[in-house]
Amino acid sequence: MRTIDNHSVRFGELAGPLVHHAMFFDWQLISTQEIAYEVEYPFEALVADDAIPYAPVGLDATIHRYPTFGDTVSVEVTPLSVGNSSVELLYEAVDADGDLYSTARMTHVTIAPEGGALRLPEATRERLRELQADREVDIGPTGGAHDADAYPTFEEYFRVHSPHIEGSELAYFEEYPRFADIALESFVSNDGPQLSELAGERQPFRLRDWHWDFKSPVLFDSLLEVECDVEAVDEETVRIAHTFRTDDETRIEGVSEYGCFDREGEPTQFTDEMLAPFRQE
Repeated sequence: MRTIDNHSVRFGELAGPLVHHAMFFDWQLISTQEIAYEVEYPFEALVADDAIPYAPVGLDATIHRYPTFGDTVSVEVTPLSVGNSSVELLYEAVDADGDLYSTARMTHVTIAPEGGALRLPEATRERLRELQADREVDIGPTGGAHDADAYPTFEEYFRVHSPHIEGSELAYFEEYPRFADIALESFVSNDGPQLSELAGERQPFRLRDWHWDFKSPVLFDSLLEVECDVEAVDEETVRIAHTFRTDDETRIEGVSEYGCFDREGEPTQFTDEMLAPFRQE
């Protein structure tokens, strides 16, 4: 395990009183870059060779509670498995006392310019193995009964732009939860109150648990369709199956579970008013 990133939550990173959930993806990306330096397989060298460094393949994560303004967030990174071309990393975001904010595990590969995964250099694999730990981590969406037919489906479209990104022609993975967030907010606000009117002592529709599979990259200037199929709704959870497509091809799919949190970042329950948009007549 290595403590990679120490960060104090700043005003511009908040959505209301709590940090925006996309920040967990940002911190994760920063931490990936830092451990890449440590194992001598840095992003800059890969980008200079027109490779796509540490692209996501699969992600499972849980946000246990949310940081607030001024809280210190440190990210501890531990390799869980090391393959010929892939590495699975455990990311644990903790507070100043070492208590968890979030837990995520992600499998990464580096994509060669001509496509396909690049083999990890032997020295990098050895260094990752030295840091590797045998950990059992139970995170991500829960099981249980899901009835997609009982709940609505909605979608949004986004033109993927990015100004002056360093040599990349692909959307960054931390953008995807923002797209999903906008789609959800648009749906909730379509025939009911604005999300800002629902939020107060309770902060609804915060990303809590997710499992996403990344099948192929999303190019800049693509028109990205985000399909949201609501599978289950109760006072604790809104569960949505997400499918991200460009050119009618699925790029990412998975399941996201949204929860409700209080102003201090602790889990709480949705109100009936918050869940009303999901109750089909």
